[in-house]
Amino acid sequence: MQHEVLIVGLNHRTASLDVRETVAFADEQLDDVNRQLRALDGVEEAAVVCTCNRVEVVTSARDGDAAVGRIADFLCDAQQQRIDLAPHLYNFAGRDAVRHLFRVASSLDSMVVGEPQILGQLKTFYARAASVGATGAVLHRWFHKAFSVAKRVRTETGIAGRAVSVSSAAVELASTIFDHLEDKTAMLVGTGKMGELAARHLLANGVGSLMATNRTFERAVELARALGATPVPFEQFQKYLPMADIVIGATAATSFVLGEQAMQEALRERKGRPIFCIDLSVPRSFDPRINALDNVYLYDVDDLAKVTQENLGERAREAEKAEHIVSEEVESFWRWLDHLEVVPTIVALRDKVEAIRLGELQKTLGQLKDLPPRERQALEAMTTAIVNKILHAPIARLKQHDPRSEAFYIDAVRRLFDLEPPDEQ
Repeated sequence: MQHEVLIVGLNHRTASLDVRETVAFADEQLDDVNRQLRALDGVEEAAVVCTCNRVEVVTSARDGDAAVGRIADFLCDAQQQRIDLAPHLYNFAGRDAVRHLFRVASSLDSMVVGEPQILGQLKTFYARAASVGATGAVLHRWFHKAFSVAKRVRTETGIAGRAVSVSSAAVELASTIFDHLEDKTAMLVGTGKMGELAARHLLANGVGSLMATNRTFERAVELARALGATPVPFEQFQKYLPMADIVIGATAATSFVLGEQAMQEALRERKGRPIFCIDLSVPRSFDPRINALDNVYLYDVDDLAKVTQENLGERAREAEKAEHIVSEEVESFWRWLDHLEVVPTIVALRDKVEAIRLGELQKTLGQLKDLPPRERQALEAMTTAIVNKILHAPIARLKQHDPRSEAFYIDAVRRLFDLEPPDEQ
């Protein structure tokens, strides 16, 4: 195929949180990363997808094997981390790549099947890649098809209603620590989307009060106003920590914002009352060592998978319906991609035969200079009709061929009609 669709990356199934956070790209890096990926030899289009559960490069490329190797090397080198990513990386090509992106968009590949956040994240990452010119016709069609597949899955199955989102899983974890939430106070550290959703779930489940803090105080005030919370200056949030029964981390920080010393001081003031911490950040915002302290219960995004075991039977049935939808849509997209590959051959075939027709027609008309205009038009119409009838069968065969024999038919037509290879046109 002229266009090889590929995905190279790692996710929560192939790499631990420690590995994923070393590879994750910060928001301000995305534009440069997309440009650099697009500039790799053989890569025609590229878009990086980077969430707390995955870092993937979606691409259309020439010479797929070579492109996979270059993208893998890029991911290993980009963050200058001394870690061997090879055991954690996977790659998908062709239909497998198409299916993977559709499953990701439909939340069938998520840690929590059915969670709704991934679709919005995919739209954002595609838009970022498109904004710097890293995408083209293939990725445009591929991503937008993925968006429509996700919508169809949500419309035609109950997967979204029966799945537990990451944010609601955090609330379920809180419920295992505390018998009730009505007299509890929660603190949101950072204003990331996942943290905001977790805070909203806590409020919906009756948590007594909420504090919100962020490095940009105006953002904390804005979010606090939306949630009915109390804004806290980021520089002072550790002073308010003893008041918090539940602490949610959702920052974009590259180092820990909450460590052992601050937690020990908060525990002393709380006189041993437990603190539940859920760290939704990647990289993590809370020092993992605080989990070793008595009466501190710390969970990160990888721990949330343990809360998603309920209703698995029903979710599995809904997921099975969704997989059928994905399979149908994979074939639909593949037919479009096949047609995209066949078009240059069809155009070349028509151009060559039309050039022959026009050449022979002009030669004949040159010998029949006294031919009336009406008869000239009749001769033109007749030769056009002959060409169309001759070309009908081979063009129809090219459009309707079995994908397994695609290369055979394209090569046969180009050899039989002595057409130039696509790359030479």
